[in-house]
Amino acid sequence: MASIEAGWTERGTRRRITLKARTESKVRARLEEAHGRHDADGATTSFASITVKRWADQWLADRQRFVRPGTFVSDRSAIHRWIVPAIGHRRLDSLAPSDIRKVATSQEEAGLALATMQRTHAVLRKLLADAFADGHRVSHRARETRSPGVGPSQRQALSVDDAMKVLTVATARRDASRWVAALVQGLRPAEALGLTWEMVDLDAETMTLAWQLKALPYVEHRNPDSGFRVPRGFESRQVHGAYHLVRPKTRSGIRVIPLVPWLAAAFSAWRVHAPASPAGLVWPRGDGSPRSAEFDRSEWYNIAEQAKVTVTLPDGRTRRPLLYEARHTAATLMLANGIDETTIKAVLGHSSVLSTQAYLHTDRTRTREALAASAEIVGLGR
Repeated sequence: MASIEAGWTERGTRRRITLKARTESKVRARLEEAHGRHDADGATTSFASITVKRWADQWLADRQRFVRPGTFVSDRSAIHRWIVPAIGHRRLDSLAPSDIRKVATSQEEAGLALATMQRTHAVLRKLLADAFADGHRVSHRARETRSPGVGPSQRQALSVDDAMKVLTVATARRDASRWVAALVQGLRPAEALGLTWEMVDLDAETMTLAWQLKALPYVEHRNPDSGFRVPRGFESRQVHGAYHLVRPKTRSGIRVIPLVPWLAAAFSAWRVHAPASPAGLVWPRGDGSPRSAEFDRSEWYNIAEQAKVTVTLPDGRTRRPLLYEARHTAATLMLANGIDETTIKAVLGHSSVLSTQAYLHTDRTRTREALAASAEIVGLGR
């Protein structure tokens, strides 16, 4: 037996790690190796190893305390569906690049998109980097295994003709303002579903985008009594059941944007006919409860189907336009009118724009002109 000093415990006592082997020469070899690791990687709590699954369970329990609920749910899904089934039984200290590639291979065989594979690889890389930082032995080769690559985005903007076809159908609906807000104003789906009447100023013809509607995960899956899984300092307001109003990911997502005249008038008309919502939501379901993302998408798909609008992919295949592509279309419409990129990013709330709030409050004329021009090009003038 041999031992190595490994710093101090949380109670202030010395931490010693014991090493064992069948012979003195072997234990001396282990001791020399332990000192080498300590010199290279710093203090560690143990020179034993644990499996990927065991570390992943610990990692997720800690991660829920400081990442956004949506990020946590996405990380947990990647780990439980792909990482653990592929390499959960492997010890951290025995991982090789071939093990890391095995995760991507299993996803590729399942027909997943390259973007999903890249996201899972990023989660795995973070998982291993944090294990190494926590004192576990994970080889540099495993931690730095090349990702499966980044494919081109499949999201596209609708052409002006297709946008007009969609709007022809959408504007015949009572909730036409919902779809104009997406195609012309560029609202994110969660921003639209979280918009409340107190955020809409019809006199000033502006709306404040400060919240998004999200369904927060329960501490125990499908058990409302267990409470919600939220990180420290996370700002949210419960609306109904699991649905909460939450702040955007970045401060630049909070913004005030002008309403195009057509939309301001549509809001006034919709307010008379909109279902009564206890939370004051602008676009609730018929019973006043929040629209789920699935319900919202299904309404969009119905509109696109009635408009007979499809998107052609690079390989020649066609599909329905995605709801998020309405936001891309809003940016394209502004570009078609020669609007500068800075103004477009400010309207859309992109994080790359600095001091977005001050910019919008001091120069709202340009953003109003940009949005009005987009409305004009698709036939939504005064």
